[in-house]
Amino acid sequence: PFYPLRDQRTGTMKLALLASLFGAASAFAPATTGGARAAVALNAEKSPAIPFLPYPENCKGYIGDVGFDPLRVSDYFPMDYLREAELKHGRICMMAWLGFVSVDLGARIYPLPAEWEGLTAATAHDKLVEYGAMGNMLVWFGIAEMCSWLAISSMLQGSGREAGDYGFGAQYLEGKTEEQINTLKLQEIKNGRLAMLAFSGVVTQSVLFDTGFPYFGTFGN
Repeated sequence: PFYPLRDQRTGTMKLALLASLFGAASAFAPATTGGARAAVALNAEKSPAIPFLPYPENCKGYIGDVGFDPLRVSDYFPMDYLREAELKHGRICMMAWLGFVSVDLGARIYPLPAEWEGLTAATAHDKLVEYGAMGNMLVWFGIAEMCSWLAISSMLQGSGREAGDYGFGAQYLEGKTEEQINTLKLQEIKNGRLAMLAFSGVVTQSVLFDTGFPYFGTFGN
């Protein structure tokens, strides 16, 4: 529709007046929350393990917690699930380190196929793949993982099951105080963490230097 020129000018002036009022008000508005958030982050409790990072709050209350979660994984996944994964990897690596070193020290289970004679822990992988043993292991481990997920799923739904508890060795905890049980749990966590680092180390050294136990070597040889 057609509006007289005077009405158009009046409407324009009103819009300009409103815009100036909003602009003036914004000049006295509080600063953006970015600075406040930065101040809160600086004043937040720091991680004992990484003192320049905030403490990962979701890790509190778990045995073995030292505030180490630089990627903040605990902010995105349930802590019970993460503890389950840590325990499982730690237990596997404790057995893996022992098995890897035992093979390199000459331990064997007989009868042994002739083509496996002389293999080291590092060179056994390719031979076992050719033989088909690794494929069989993958199937059985896959079945074990699927069965374990039933326990994990029920735990995440509030069954009350503790992370990593499959009922094995529970008889060794009978008659012990809560403090003693927590000490044993802490020992398992620490040994599992050490084993994860140790297994990574022996595999790397073994392949890098093509040597057996104790896996020492020098570059260029």
